[in-house]
Amino acid sequence: MDTYGMAMLVLAAVLAFWMIGAYNRLVAMRNEIAQAWAKVQVALDQRGATVEPLGLALREPMAAEHGALDTWLAAHAESTRAATSLSARAVDKEAAQAWVTAEAALAAATSRVLALLDQHAELRAQEQVAELTTRWREAQARLPFARQLFNEAAQAYNDALVVFPTRWVAAGFKLRQAGLI
Repeated sequence: MDTYGMAMLVLAAVLAFWMIGAYNRLVAMRNEIAQAWAKVQVALDQRGATVEPLGLALREPMAAEHGALDTWLAAHAESTRAATSLSARAVDKEAAQAWVTAEAALAAATSRVLALLDQHAELRAQEQVAELTTRWREAQARLPFARQLFNEAAQAYNDALVVFPTRWVAAGFKLRQAGLI
């Protein structure tokens, strides 16, 4: 083998190792997004554990407000469905957007229910309702931090996808940008 052939072989080997390394780095970054989503999911599960008991506790005393409670429960169910979809593929931009939309609807419905609850001082004073409301708010307070971790991991991944020459590897393996939540 002549010098030119050897140089081409070495260049091909270096290029192949670089491509493998770049792909592995992108896969590791996608895995970081999934791990960050797991932290969001923990906060969602903690929050979700309070929804049904709180809804049941409020159903009878707030009989005139069944519409608001039903809207809140439906919004939570939609948020849970969107979160499940995003859990299956944490880098799916459309699933991330669907979850953000569902969370916005849930936030509006929650504001309405909590405002109604504020109007019923005797109901707020009940031990079960007070405990569930506190647990809801604590889980809700953890969510922005978990979302920030997810968004930082997703942004790092998205940035890596567009860096030259890694974008060639991303295009070759059809890697798409992750959605932000």
